Amino acid sequence: MTSVLDPNVHCVAIKGTFDDCQDIVKALFSELDFKKQYGLGAVNSINWARIMFQITYYFYTYFKLCPQCDGELSFSVPTGNFGDILAGYYAKRMGLPVRHLVCATNSNDILHRFFTSGNYDKRTVEQTCTPSMDIGISSNFERYLFYLFGEDPKKLADAMEGFKRTGKLGVTPEELQHARQDFLSGVAHEGAIGAAIRSWDQLHGYCLDPHTACGVHAANELRASSGWPQAPRHAMVVLGTAHPAKFNEIVNEALGRPPPMPEGLARVQHAPTRFEVLPNAVDSIRAYVEATVAQREISKDGAACAPSALLGSAPKGPGPPPIQAPADATGPAQAEQHQTTVVVSMGVGPKAEGPSSGDVPEPRIVGRALPVAAAGRPCDCWVGLWKHFFGN
Repeated sequence: MTSVLDPNVHCVAIKGTFDDCQDIVKALFSELDFKKQYGLGAVNSINWARIMFQITYYFYTYFKLCPQCDGELSFSVPTGNFGDILAGYYAKRMGLPVRHLVCATNSNDILHRFFTSGNYDKRTVEQTCTPSMDIGISSNFERYLFYLFGEDPKKLADAMEGFKRTGKLGVTPEELQHARQDFLSGVAHEGAIGAAIRSWDQLHGYCLDPHTACGVHAANELRASSGWPQAPRHAMVVLGTAHPAKFNEIVNEALGRPPPMPEGLARVQHAPTRFEVLPNAVDSIRAYVEATVAQREISKDGAACAPSALLGSAPKGPGPPPIQAPADATGPAQAEQHQTTVVVSMGVGPKAEGPSSGDVPEPRIVGRALPVAAAGRPCDCWVGLWKHFFGN
């Protein structure tokens, strides 16, 4: 994102964590006059439309794998913010035959701790090799708690208010038992992630990125206790999250060699970047938005200046490490770069090249779900989802 230099795109880095950024965004969204005046919107899972699109992954995968499987699927989903796996939960509530939803976390395991103990307690975020999962508070989890609490908005509001004050939230034994019927969970620490990357490279000739490795590890850890070996036609699906070349150093450390890099990602390794570094404060971001819009208005009169100049002191960032820069969103390599919807099946399909093991079923890529714009027409499944939740 920081390599997009268009004049109407402004990237901001916050001196804090993902949770800090998310708190700031939510705080500004709650200022309704400010939100309306500046047209604030979100493209992450704060926006529920994001989750609606993610629901289609699960239906797509089901129709891709059936009838070769036993009629049900299980999904292992690497997650930090509980968005993609929440989409799977909604798919199950809509009637999709899902046996298990595995919540796979890294060392920032607030979700795993909840599903094992019933305690949703905030802790300090650890920096790991899976940065997209380095989250202390999973904002979409509140949406699941609404159902766990019997769709009681007051009970949910009171629980979240208490969590905001104390950083702690607990449920009754009965509620925990219900939650365990909805989700299984597993945690992958740093050593387990590297081991999963090496194992799949050796056994299947498949290069995992570290986030997807969390999902693979969790699935393997739960394999025996969940009865999957006794159901040979049952399909366990791990949702892939990114191209391994975006985490070149981590994969290189695990395998002793870097993963192949797509052309589009290679093009941006040394591309110029532009972003502002701002304090971790709501007032700072509010002022930046106001200054940016003001700068654009001034530009119309031929007297443009940078938003940081209007703010007075916002420093210009040097850019992130080149290997972490996302690929541009144009060109033929786009599909290779953005594999956030790649689905890997561990239960069915032909064998991959390379050595094999009798203990773990062979994987195969099930497919990639293209955006609606790339598909060229609205998705029938999307229309069905819209009607399901909002009516005609």
